[in-house]
Amino acid sequence: MFLLATVVSATRLERMIDRLLEQGASLGLTLIKAFLIFLIGRYLIKLINKIIKRILSRRDIEMSVKTFVGSLVNVVLTILLIISVVGALGVQTTSFAALLASAGVAIGMALSGNLSNFAGGLIVLLFKPFKVGDYIEAQNTGGTVKEIQIFHTILVTVDNKTVYIPNGALSSGAVVNYSRQDTRRIEWTFGVDYGEKYDKVKQVIESVLARETRILPTPAPFIALNTLADSSVNVIVRVWVKSENYWDVYYDINQAVYTTFNEQGIDFPFPQLTIHKGGE
Repeated sequence: MFLLATVVSATRLERMIDRLLEQGASLGLTLIKAFLIFLIGRYLIKLINKIIKRILSRRDIEMSVKTFVGSLVNVVLTILLIISVVGALGVQTTSFAALLASAGVAIGMALSGNLSNFAGGLIVLLFKPFKVGDYIEAQNTGGTVKEIQIFHTILVTVDNKTVYIPNGALSSGAVVNYSRQDTRRIEWTFGVDYGEKYDKVKQVIESVLARETRILPTPAPFIALNTLADSSVNVIVRVWVKSENYWDVYYDINQAVYTTFNEQGIDFPFPQLTIHKGGE
């Protein structure tokens, strides 16, 4: 009896091992198939993205639309790849879809921000408050628009930082576009000492502006005595320039006024405090 029981146990163990080996081999093949689908899918996605970019680059389409479409295609293809890999692992796609549907409320809440960002991206493309290459200020950040993706707009700041701003915030918040108009107005306030002759100060500023060829003649430069401040007489100056010349003209005129004022003996003020002693 003992020998018979031992033979039966050995047979069961052998069958169990055979079954485990079969299941392990099947699982291994399934994993290998899913991994191959993933690798091939990633390669095809990169290839399709390159083809789409090449096609879009040949068309007369705004860069904003090109980057948005490229981002959208990449996301859609990635979702399809995930579904394919899940199917290759033996999970029924219908069951997978049903699982997603059953968790629809939670997923909707989690993706509500991204859905608003997607809608915001469509609004940006439709109404075009800015485009790729424009310098804008939004959400307390200023920079040049590099890409408009389906969920975010990428800005590059003047100190070469990359900033991702949600499209939802851009479509519903204030955006200042410095590149939309061909011309911009520059404004300075120059303070001089009390006692300086205003006519002389104005004449010197006019001579500095006349030497700057990038200043537009129309509208004409504006110079006026603005305020009588605590320690200075403030003269306001306004001129119009091409938008691309804004900062160069701004800094060059600052330097030219400083140099010319010193040459003409016009003093810049310093904070002053007058103290009166009692009985005097």
